[in-house]
Amino acid sequence: MELQFKISAFDDLSVSELYQILHLRESVFIIEQDCIYQDLDHKDQKALHVIGKCDGMVVAYSRLFKPGDYFENASIGRVVIDAGFRDRKWGYPLMHTSIDGILQHFGESRIEISAQLYLKKFYENNGFHAISDTYLEDDIPHIRMLRD
Repeated sequence: MELQFKISAFDDLSVSELYQILHLRESVFIIEQDCIYQDLDHKDQKALHVIGKCDGMVVAYSRLFKPGDYFENASIGRVVIDAGFRDRKWGYPLMHTSIDGILQHFGESRIEISAQLYLKKFYENNGFHAISDTYLEDDIPHIRMLRD
């Protein structure tokens, strides 16, 4: 089974892709993490969507923002891998594709993220470093990180 990526604007997503993306985000960020929050934040329309599919199903995802649309710098958010595929370490190719997408689509190499604290080492392994103290976002410890 192979993971294949594509990057799409919101209006170019198929109904099936959008449904699968929202299902994946809900499964992980709301149900698995037991965190009630408003996932549909009206930012999806501004974002580019990195979609990783395996056998036609969305199993990896992130969204990309140009500078000023989320943070002052370009940004990557909603980074998620389906629980059934995490043992494959597909977070790394997802981040590489996301970082490359920021460079290709926005011409930016400086990327800022709001990372869940438990994933700090993962993001450090992808070239990010902490730029804030720990803070709570939706009752989950986070840290702002930057990739120069």
